[in-house]
Amino acid sequence: MCTLAIATVTRRGEPRISGADGHFLHGRWIFGTHRQAAKARQLAARPGISATYMRGEQLGIFTHGHAVPLNPEGTSSDPTWPAIRDHLVNHYDGDSDDPFWDESIYYRIDPSWMVAYSNDPAGLLDRQPPA
Repeated sequence: MCTLAIATVTRRGEPRISGADGHFLHGRWIFGTHRQAAKARQLAARPGISATYMRGEQLGIFTHGHAVPLNPEGTSSDPTWPAIRDHLVNHYDGDSDDPFWDESIYYRIDPSWMVAYSNDPAGLLDRQPPA
């Protein structure tokens, strides 16, 4: 898990940035938010999204694409949702029956563009991420 900067767009076309826990699974970012959060409303209307993860000056991962809801309310979940949910429950040491999981909506970013930067790519293998 890492912290992502998520950029969405308001109905007036104004950019908004907020933070979210990011999980990089199978080459895609996964993140969640409360179903009533501004970013959830913005993504429901305009699914275009940008996300950035930066670890100091050592690593940056920049992504542009579309947010795909994994567990939308009132419709069937994405086929990948059960496995992703298991990962999240395990990561957060959660209880799968906790109402928190129903109050939150999770997204997968399907990238149209993604690039990573490192000032020392070989050295990344020797370093552990900060705790």
